[in-house]
This record gives sequence, C-alpha cells and structure tokens, in this order.
Amino acid sequence: MKKNIIKYLFIIILGISFIYIILDYNIGIPCVFHKITNLYCPGCGITRCLKSILTFNFYQAFRYNALITILLPFFTLYFIYSFVLKKDFKIPNFIWYILLFIIILFGVFRNIPYFSYLAPTII
Repeated sequence: MKKNIIKYLFIIILGISFIYIILDYNIGIPCVFHKITNLYCPGCGITRCLKSILTFNFYQAFRYNALITILLPFFTLYFIYSFVLKKDFKIPNFIWYILLFIIILFGVFRNIPYFSYLAPTII
C-alpha cells in the first residue's frame, strides 16, 4: 500500500513538473486536430487549464477548458478511490456513454460562433 502511494505521488509530481516546464518555456503541445481542421477539439487548452488550476486561478482555468475544469474533481476522486485506496468501484457503462456524449457535444459547441465563450482563450 505504501509503495503504491509513493508511486502515485511520484507520477503526480512528474506531471506537475511537466506542465510547468512546458508552459514556462513556451514549449506548447500543438493540437494536430486544430492544425489540420482549424477547429477546437474538446481537449484544446487542457495544459493551460491544468497550470491555472495548479496556481489556483480557477476562472482562467475555466476559460481555457470549461469541461476539464468541471470534470477534474470527479476524476480525481475516482482515481483516489479506485487506484490509491484499491476500492472496487465500478461506474456503470451508461455513465461512460453519457460522458462521451457530453465530450462530443462540448467539442461541437465550442466551434459554433454563438458559443464562442467555450473556445480556449489565447494567452
């Protein structure tokens, strides 16, 4: 149990360091979908969103990617409960289908001019 916690803490620290290095040195991860289609995918702005969350700037995190800002606490709780505490927690398939539908809908809406507030803000 203790080895698992140390392993997960190491992965989290490595991920946080990765986000800071990428954004502090302007080494952005280009979105291939955006480069090819000039449309925003549901994941555009995630790295900047996570960095804003790490600096407790939740408003800016919401502006970069609203869906991730809303879903991140739920995924964090699921991760802790399932992988760190090793509790048997099964999410029903229909919940995953609903989540997939929401992600696709978010990807469509953020490219409609009327919903331009869903597009990631430019730094």
